[in-house]
Amino acid sequence: MTAERPRTTISAWRPSVPGIAEVFHAHFTDHAYPAHTHDTWDLMILDDGAVDFALDRRRHGATGAASVLLLPPGVPHDGRTVTASGFRKRVLYLDDSVLPQRLADGAVDGPVLDDEVLRDRIHRLHVSLGHRGDEFEAESRLSFIRERLHFHLDGLQPRTPSREANRLAAGLRELLDSRIAVGISLHEAAAALHAHPTHLIRCFKQTYGLPPHTYLTGKRIDQARKLLLDGLRPAQVATTVGFHDQAHLNRHFTRHVGTTPGRYADTHRL
Repeated sequence: MTAERPRTTISAWRPSVPGIAEVFHAHFTDHAYPAHTHDTWDLMILDDGAVDFALDRRRHGATGAASVLLLPPGVPHDGRTVTASGFRKRVLYLDDSVLPQRLADGAVDGPVLDDEVLRDRIHRLHVSLGHRGDEFEAESRLSFIRERLHFHLDGLQPRTPSREANRLAAGLRELLDSRIAVGISLHEAAAALHAHPTHLIRCFKQTYGLPPHTYLTGKRIDQARKLLLDGLRPAQVATTVGFHDQAHLNRHFTRHVGTTPGRYADTHRL
């Protein structure tokens, strides 16, 4: 009896994160892309398998989960499976607010990046993009991916926090504290404080010991605990303190407190 071939699976969505035009996850077993172009940058990681592709009429290959593939906009490329089991990939389609068109030549010369730090950052961004309501975290993670890509393509070194770190960190904490329920985007915060997004995050973490998205989640959890003990229902609490919905509250609350919001609320009636 012949073993059944793995099934091709695809999922795609557009997150509410500036700079990301589309998220695309796929498992292909025998698909071959014809030559085509994108208006966006194609940032891809493999979870398993191997892929063979041509970019600007030069063939390349990538195998396993170590490499990052970066295909620039407007440059013809194709792609095909190499083995019978195919490959699993996760792709971010990024617009030119993340990477400008002028960097395309560098990506054509070296579309496969052997960078474990970058690969891990992309993986963590995909995880956060899988949860509605974590857009602030996703935007923060994207800013560090952008920084790493600029390092590869034009040699820009990240800026380290200096004497201004405490001032910028305090300014960001004040913004977060004033907008716990409604939230704020990283772009808005950076513009208000006249700081680069990644530099602002580094300053905050150096000063307070945790990234700003983690700080904001903790503040929301603190408020949720008070409201739950006041007798409000979890669904109402979730939207009141700034979570996307009850499921979003449940996930973070359980991770922070060790139990669900409903069970936590029941404890004051025992």
